[in-house]
Amino acid sequence: MTSKSRKKKRPGGFFRSIISLFVLCILFAAGFGAFYLVYPNVAKLKRQNPGKTSFMEYRESEYRAKGKKIKIQQKWVPLGSISPYLMKAVLIAEDDKFWKHHGFDKEAIQKAFEKNLESGKFKLGGSTISQQLTKNLYLTPAKNPVRKLKEAIITWRLERTLTKRRILELYLNVVEWGEGIFGAEMAARRHFGKPASALTAEEAAKLAAALPNPRRYRVDGTSQYVERRAKVIYAIMAKRGIVVPEYEEVIAAPPEEITETPTPVTDEKEKLPPAKETPASDQEDPK
Repeated sequence: MTSKSRKKKRPGGFFRSIISLFVLCILFAAGFGAFYLVYPNVAKLKRQNPGKTSFMEYRESEYRAKGKKIKIQQKWVPLGSISPYLMKAVLIAEDDKFWKHHGFDKEAIQKAFEKNLESGKFKLGGSTISQQLTKNLYLTPAKNPVRKLKEAIITWRLERTLTKRRILELYLNVVEWGEGIFGAEMAARRHFGKPASALTAEEAAKLAAALPNPRRYRVDGTSQYVERRAKVIYAIMAKRGIVVPEYEEVIAAPPEEITETPTPVTDEKEKLPPAKETPASDQEDPK
C-alpha cells in the first residue's frame, strides 16, 4: 500500500515543481525588467556627456588580454562641429529610418530573424542607431538573449528620454571607428588629417561604409568592401540632393591665378539712364 500511494503522489509533486519553476522564472524576469527600467540613469545624458563607455572598457580588457599597448582615443565635439555629410552618410548606412522609428526597426528585425532561422545561428541583427548607442554606453558586444533584452529595455528608455538629435550626437561621439579610435572627431583626424567638421561627402561615405566592422574594414583605399559600399552611399546622397557632385568638384579645385589688372575703383556713383515713362495710352488696362 505504501509503495502504491507513493507512486500516486509523484505526478502531483512533479507538476508542482514545474509550476514553482515557472513562477520563479516570471518573478526573475519581472525583477530583471524592473531593475533595467530604472538603471542606468539615462536622464543625465540630457546635459552630461558620458566619459569612458562600457564598450571602451571592454576593448581595453581585450587589449590587455592580448598584450596590446593600445590607448582609447576620443575627442568630444558637439553635433554642430560634425560634417552634415557624415551625419547623412551614417544614417543611410546604419539606420535609414532613424527619424521615423521609436528605437526599433521592425522590418529590419524581421529580416534578421528570418536569416537567423535559415542559418540556424543566433546572430540577431537589425540594430538601430539607438540600440547601438545603448550597447556602446552600457553593454558589451555579446550576442545572447539576455544582453538583447537589456538592450531593448534601455533603448526604449533612451528614446523616451532623449531627443533624436541628442541620440545622434551621442552615437557619433562614442562609436568605434578603428583600433582604439572612438568618435567622429578622432576618426576624421586619424584617417583624413582634418576635423570632423571639414569632412567631404566622399570621406564621410568611406567612414560610414566601415562602421559594420571598423577594425577590419579600412578607409585608406585598401578595402574593396569599403570602396564599393562608399560609392553606393555617395550615390544615394547625390540622388537625394544631399551632395551635388559639381559643387564638390568646384570646392575641391585649387584657386585660379588672376593675371589681369583689376579695374580701378572710384567713389563716383555710376550714373544709370533715367527710366522711360510709359505713356498712359500704352499702359495695359488693369482688369
